Amino acid sequence: MARPDTPWFLYLLECRDGSYYAGISTDVQARFAAHLAGKGARYTRARPPLQILAVRQYPDRAEASRAEWQLKQQPRARKLAWLSEAL
Repeated sequence: MARPDTPWFLYLLECRDGSYYAGISTDVQARFAAHLAGKGARYTRARPPLQILAVRQYPDRAEASRAEWQLKQQPRARKLAWLSEAL
């Protein structure tokens, strides 16, 4: 369990079929490794990830979850814009 002062990250993955997957974690590299090993989300078990496209830091899980929900509501074009904003 993450400590209260541990930052959370919203990450965006590119999957093998060209789709995007957004998730949150306190350790993006470990979570990406879990996705690669087939132990991540059901979505990435069916569509293995190729790479991490972008990562943004948030002060806590609640803010990261809100940002994830907002990103997932966006059309693909807006997600692409989010990518360029994250760089």
